[in-house]
Amino acid sequence: MKLFAIADLHMDGGAGKPMDVFGPHWAGHCERIFGSWREKVGEDDAVLIPGDISWAMRFADALPDLNAISELPGVKVLLRGNHDYWWGSLTRMRAALPDNLRLVQNDACDIGPAVIAGSRGWLLPSDPDFSADDRKIYERELIRLELSLSAAARIAGERPVIAMLHFPPVMRDGNLTGFTALMEKYGVSRCLYGHLHGSLAWAVGYRGELNGVKYELCSADSLGFEPKLIEEFDADDKGEGVFCRPLPTESGEYV
Repeated sequence: MKLFAIADLHMDGGAGKPMDVFGPHWAGHCERIFGSWREKVGEDDAVLIPGDISWAMRFADALPDLNAISELPGVKVLLRGNHDYWWGSLTRMRAALPDNLRLVQNDACDIGPAVIAGSRGWLLPSDPDFSADDRKIYERELIRLELSLSAAARIAGERPVIAMLHFPPVMRDGNLTGFTALMEKYGVSRCLYGHLHGSLAWAVGYRGELNGVKYELCSADSLGFEPKLIEEFDADDKGEGVFCRPLPTESGEYV
């Protein structure tokens, strides 16, 4: 199995938001992503999508985008981004989505040779614009990430745990955060994140290894609109093959 990642697909979702307003390099970005995806990804592979999937405001409007992703090769593991306003009841979404689309929210996803955990994340306290309201969201996201990592730890055994966040969990200065502390606590091997667009922003997030965790930026434009190969696992390196393990206390709502 090969494991790929690409965040920030920013599909239209009927919202009429062409991405080339952010620069000509975004022109036809979905066609470029999908074309490269079909060339690189096999049916037995997995692709992690750490947020900002569709501009849709409602789940019904996001369904055409989600169904288009489902028709691409491989199993896809999705995480909510700050622009995924359509993301609602987890129970309802899972019931409506094709089997090869998996959602991570307060739980973990078993893809066989690795277990995937994550949460959206948020603005970091070191940001000059960080407010009291941001503090509440930040602390809630720490709780969500620990719920997910705890679920992953219960099923991972000796297999690697890979974390997805939408927001960068640590900046280029390498100053540790609540997110980095949790990933170190639970022995995460890699953390994939998106959210950052344009060369100036790409330089803001930390990339490389920090205290045993490898941090990788996967926003679509930073990857040239091609899924990035993260890891290739041996053919006999398989887990239980059970993809999602919701927590028993899960409410089904992302609040």
